[in-house]
Amino acid sequence: MSDRTARLPVREQPARRTTPLADSLTTALRLRRATPRFPEHLPAGGASLPPAALRTLPPTHPGLPPAADRPAWAPCSPCGLDCLPAAGRRADPRAALRVARRLTALVALLLVALPVLLAGPNPRLFRAVLRAAGVRLRVCGTSYGEGGVLVVANHLSWIDVVALGAVAPVRMIAKREVADWPLIGPIARRTGALFVDRAGLRGLPAVVAGTAGALRGGAVVGVFPEGTTWCGSASGPFRRAPFQAALDAGRPVRPVRIDLTLPDGRPTTAGAFVGDETLWASLLRVLRLERLDCTLTLLPVLPPEGDRRTLAARAERAVAAA
Repeated sequence: MSDRTARLPVREQPARRTTPLADSLTTALRLRRATPRFPEHLPAGGASLPPAALRTLPPTHPGLPPAADRPAWAPCSPCGLDCLPAAGRRADPRAALRVARRLTALVALLLVALPVLLAGPNPRLFRAVLRAAGVRLRVCGTSYGEGGVLVVANHLSWIDVVALGAVAPVRMIAKREVADWPLIGPIARRTGALFVDRAGLRGLPAVVAGTAGALRGGAVVGVFPEGTTWCGSASGPFRRAPFQAALDAGRPVRPVRIDLTLPDGRPTTAGAFVGDETLWASLLRVLRLERLDCTLTLLPVLPPEGDRRTLAARAERAVAAA
């Protein structure tokens, strides 16, 4: 190296400046609880999520199915049986006893309380159902609000519906098939559920209009904007249609974060109801657990401002960051 070269000043690289917001966003991308931002258009035939979206997924988490196997407009979740905990090698006799005891308690509770369920939503009864199933409910917050509010939450399991109803009476937006389920269907109708046909978009405007009308009437309406269940290791984007109802009615949105954990605080997918699993199989897995904790975090309300895309994005960020 020549003397001239040696005398050349070395240009120091400026230190990268970070802001608290940038740090928080970077951290959110690395945490399990961050919401993955899936692109609206995946490569045709691609069975996996692109690298940018995989940053918030565990390495072993499955990707979305090929584009040809799913409608472009319908909600889709890659979560399935691979997301669930592996079954133990040895049968636990205590777990079998827990299942028998809790099933007996649930059947007895439903038989005794069926007239109450058919009369309308009853938070105390929903809390009793959770206790009988071995699920401990913890609510961080006071109430959903009064005078009509749209409650939006991430969707993990059948437990979510019971937990939301255990806080206050809620009119849930549910898929149309629920109306035909034995026992659950009549209860859903009596509690004022609003049914949406996910097989097509033709009836969606009527559902939005019905939801807006319920909000104007002062009802608390609950919806899972992801449109389907995710295992909790990852979560999906919020669909925008329900937020149009809040805008049309001029009513606020209450984001709610739902977490399922073991008694020691570790997150678990044991309570998830995903993929092609039956409701019975999911229920049995929950009943086998020593205990499952369900935490509802009621986040600050969002005013009905902007358009539905902006409002949905704000709610999604609030739930992901909780």
